[in-house]
Amino acid sequence: MGLNFTKKNWKNLIESLRIVAENVETPTVFDFSYRNSTPFQILISTIISLRTRDLVTFSSSEKLFDKAPDPQSILKIDTKEIAQLIYPAGFYKRKAENIKQISKILLDKYEGLVPRNLEALLELPGVGRKTANLTLGLSYRIPALCVDTHVHRIPNRMGLIETKTPEKTEFALTKILPKKYWIEINELLVAFGQTICTPVSPKCSECPFKADCPMIGVGKSR
Repeated sequence: MGLNFTKKNWKNLIESLRIVAENVETPTVFDFSYRNSTPFQILISTIISLRTRDLVTFSSSEKLFDKAPDPQSILKIDTKEIAQLIYPAGFYKRKAENIKQISKILLDKYEGLVPRNLEALLELPGVGRKTANLTLGLSYRIPALCVDTHVHRIPNRMGLIETKTPEKTEFALTKILPKKYWIEINELLVAFGQTICTPVSPKCSECPFKADCPMIGVGKSR
């Protein structure tokens, strides 16, 4: 049964996305959150994940945390070693510098703890809204809407919103998406966007929403 987008039937949409996600390997940052990782490790693995493939993020994060699992131990190794541990993550040298600075800030200002509010997180070097919101949601279960390329693309393609930037997508979705789904929606749309609603040649024939989706901006599909 198709989803009636005009009524914003979020319950049906979320349930359908969950079915798709059940058969998809969990994205790396979510995997860390499920392994009882600390808020610090979730924050740092999210930073490592930027412009980096999931498998690389996972291995780079594991190597780093095996050596230095907390801000105290990060400060005991030099930036060059941090860079070597997280290589070949994208922009690994810059990320190593940010990881070192973040660790010092957390110890100096927050007793080594990751802050629980968006504004404080955004003040940390290398932390944008995507990283901050994901950290709040996964670390503290604070409702926060993390918008990556999939979360930006798919609701626009479905006609649920009409936005040009991820930041505007975040604000638009917070107005229409029930807060209870804010944390979960990123993981679900990442799985959906990697397997069915891909950026190029989406598998519209396999989509559970094909009867109702307006397929805005879709050229060639499968």
